[in-house]
Amino acid sequence: MARYVLLISYDGTHFSGSQRQRGERTVQSVLEAAAEKVFGTPVRAALSGRTDAGVHAAGQVCHLDGTTSVPPHKLREAFNRLLPDDLKVLGSALAPEGFDCTRGAKRKTYCYRFYSAPCTLPLLERYAVRVEGSPDLAKMEGACPLFVGEHDFAAFRATGSSAKTTVRTIYALSVDRKTAYGGTMYEVRVTGNGFLYNMVRILAGELYALATGRAKEEDVRAAFETGKRSLLYKTMPARGLTLERVEYEIPVFPLRTETEER
Repeated sequence: MARYVLLISYDGTHFSGSQRQRGERTVQSVLEAAAEKVFGTPVRAALSGRTDAGVHAAGQVCHLDGTTSVPPHKLREAFNRLLPDDLKVLGSALAPEGFDCTRGAKRKTYCYRFYSAPCTLPLLERYAVRVEGSPDLAKMEGACPLFVGEHDFAAFRATGSSAKTTVRTIYALSVDRKTAYGGTMYEVRVTGNGFLYNMVRILAGELYALATGRAKEEDVRAAFETGKRSLLYKTMPARGLTLERVEYEIPVFPLRTETEER
């Protein structure tokens, strides 16, 4: 039996989150149903981390154990013939020795998207959230250093978080602005060693609040000091959030040779 690693992407709109739930359509359950057909036996898939209902992924990582004659880099094709259009395997490989996609994750990057427009824009609504007003980009950029570094993010988690510690490290935080389909899109991109339940959605909401005068930097500092969620702006909707990348100490998907490609 070998361990394989898959790079997967999904549109979270019609999934009840990534984790397996009885009677619900989840990323894990749909992936495992395909895996059973590929390997010919029930297979459990582990994910690098949990995403909530409605949250998307461009680069989620999972591993699974099984025996198959299909070459590791060809598993992508085998799975994609069985998977629905809103869940696909982007890459597949034999996992490095001792690899665990959950415990081995060192850095994750998420992007939260919201946009400003006179009305709801159908081509943006699936992956971004329309907000009121015109957020000040300079204010958001100026506030980013408040969150970078090691902090106790207790105030940036939703009720129900089971994390043993609330200390996390943010390595990078940026905000980009661009025009898209008649609206102004803002992309909040954050890289860290881990995130609490709803942490990125709360952080993005606070940046928006700071950019529109709904919050002040003193509120953020007080939230870090006291851990009080009530000092911060509301949690932004799930559909604006996308897991973009998961990083490990060693390359998980090595470059394929021309022979392997054929």
